[in-house]
Amino acid sequence: MDTRDLRNCFGKFPTGVTVVTWFEGIEKRGITVNSFTSVSLDPPLALVSIDKKANAYNAMKGCNFTINILSAEQEKIAWQFAGKQQDSLIIDWVISGVAPKINDSAAWIECKPWKEYDAGDHVLFIGEILDFHSKEGEALLFYQGKMGSTKVLVN
Repeated sequence: MDTRDLRNCFGKFPTGVTVVTWFEGIEKRGITVNSFTSVSLDPPLALVSIDKKANAYNAMKGCNFTINILSAEQEKIAWQFAGKQQDSLIIDWVISGVAPKINDSAAWIECKPWKEYDAGDHVLFIGEILDFHSKEGEALLFYQGKMGSTKVLVN
């Protein structure tokens, strides 16, 4: 099976764009993730899938984390945490709660570790939701290697 073709096939499914953030000591860390889903309302659980080759894989283990669902205006933040340096980008952090949050995200979900599952070349981190917040506005989407809002990607 050609993994590039499989990746392109997966790319036909539009997803939201998140940046998962956590504290490493006093430092704020994060990784761009589009493999995110709700899992359960009782108990409240959410899941992110992290590649085992990513630095975040080991760094996140056992850490509280926040899933920041990015707004349509936060594309540069998504690229920054995907490893593509964005010159002159300043991240506006909110450091209250159990893990750092990115200000002006469309939504954020604070989690404490609940369970981890091996999933081939990825690990599924399931977090128990401690707190959440959302606001009105367009979320950032990823489709066939491109980012934009629902208005941009539908046309």
